[in-house]
Amino acid sequence: SDTMEEGTISSWLKNVGDQVKEGEILAEIETDKATMEFESFYDGVLSHIAVNEGETVKVDELIAIISENEIDVPKALESYGKESSNIPVEESNYSIELNEVEKEINITNASSNLNERIKASPLAKKIAKEKNIDLSKVTGTGENGRIIKNDLSDISPALEITEKKIQIQENQSPKVDDLIKEETTIVQNSTMRKAIAKNLSKSKFTAPHYYLSVEFNMDNAIAFREQYNSIPDTKISFNDIVVKACAVALKNHPQVNSQWNDEKIILNNNVHIGVAVGIEDGLVVPVIKNTDKESLHSINSKVRDYAVRAKSKKLRLDEIEGSTFTISNLGMFGISEFTSIINQPNSAILSVGAIVKKPVVVNDKIVVSNTMKLTLACDHRSVDGVTGSLFLQTLKGYIENPVTILV
Repeated sequence: SDTMEEGTISSWLKNVGDQVKEGEILAEIETDKATMEFESFYDGVLSHIAVNEGETVKVDELIAIISENEIDVPKALESYGKESSNIPVEESNYSIELNEVEKEINITNASSNLNERIKASPLAKKIAKEKNIDLSKVTGTGENGRIIKNDLSDISPALEITEKKIQIQENQSPKVDDLIKEETTIVQNSTMRKAIAKNLSKSKFTAPHYYLSVEFNMDNAIAFREQYNSIPDTKISFNDIVVKACAVALKNHPQVNSQWNDEKIILNNNVHIGVAVGIEDGLVVPVIKNTDKESLHSINSKVRDYAVRAKSKKLRLDEIEGSTFTISNLGMFGISEFTSIINQPNSAILSVGAIVKKPVVVNDKIVVSNTMKLTLACDHRSVDGVTGSLFLQTLKGYIENPVTILV
């Protein structure tokens, strides 16, 4: 994941001493978006596990050692932490290789994309973080320009005094544990929960949200669904109708199917609708790619499959990335109306409420009808009020006459 900063080891699938082949799954790691299978990039022996199940590790920190043969683990760990020109270090997406005279030890790391970060040793990064040193202004003398410990020896930490003052103040302040009463229960935030908090806070405070609500008559949709479901081996939900209708409406209103950029607005040519799924740790948004080209039955099958695998954290990364529009439905919980925070980089999200039977006025007469409220949250930078309103009008036409989405 391009937003990953840390991960939690959900489970180790190999034990210390096990033979490992390239491509075999070593562990399951919970990232900010999903639980991912972590593969070995080498053949060898799993000689050491540095992070236990349930523990969280930062990107670039050691999680395990894979070696060709039996090794002296303490010596390998000591070598890993040292900086020496006699030990060339080559980095890849998930590994650091230490080439020694007698043997090669492959130390597997939780790494991010090297093209998007500064080349520096773990120890150099640790020192830079502690001393508030900007590595982008440091010239590396290690192999391939890599920044090592010695490169930081003559650099003065810019905010060292400030950090010490802050540390003193923190030490003088009461500990959080002392302020927590016995009757409270502390729940540690999962990696996913922290990512959700970070991403939604960013969206809420950077995108100027506004909301448009419309009430739809669902009588025709109910009759359509009953008729559609009478076909053998074919079942659809009202949510499937909403998803399909949104996909078709977005093709008519590409401005809603967009994303904001400081220099330009990007109009997405393809419609990839994300459907929010609530799970124990929070929320995931699996994506139905090219939704406008999918049948109602296909949408139903995919949503059901995604929901089941989301709850067991078995979704692949490509299945939860790339949405251009998002739908959140709380109608099944009896929620008649609500608003959602935009799932960036999308420009809009649709909140779907419950179907409610109530009296309405039709042709100057009071009749009982089935209604449903939908609320569209838009990013005002990319979707104006008129644009959002026209989209809802088109959507209303499709949902109130669902046979039209099949044409």
